[in-house]
Amino acid sequence: MKKTKLGEFEELVLLTVLVLQEGAYGVMIKSELENRLNTTLSVGSVQSALKRMEEKGFLTSRFGEATAKRGGKRKRIYTTTPYAHKVLQELKEIRAGFWSAIPKLKTI
Repeated sequence: MKKTKLGEFEELVLLTVLVLQEGAYGVMIKSELENRLNTTLSVGSVQSALKRMEEKGFLTSRFGEATAKRGGKRKRIYTTTPYAHKVLQELKEIRAGFWSAIPKLKTI
């Protein structure tokens, strides 16, 4: 595997963008992550991860249409790149290899 710098939180954000598809904008990404992780996140942590991953080539973004509901403001909608898909697949395979190599875990 190529040495790719992708932290755990970044990986979760990428997966969330894939899940949300056309609905992948800041507030929805944050909300989906909070629901799935059962925690509270700051807007800044999500926004900074999105910006970092766009700079690394994992995401692209575009502005959606302006809506009256948002006071005429447009949402920045995120999309994963083919590079992100490749890296996520590699990470999935690495994790699966580790899990299959672990002796059966005892349940309590």
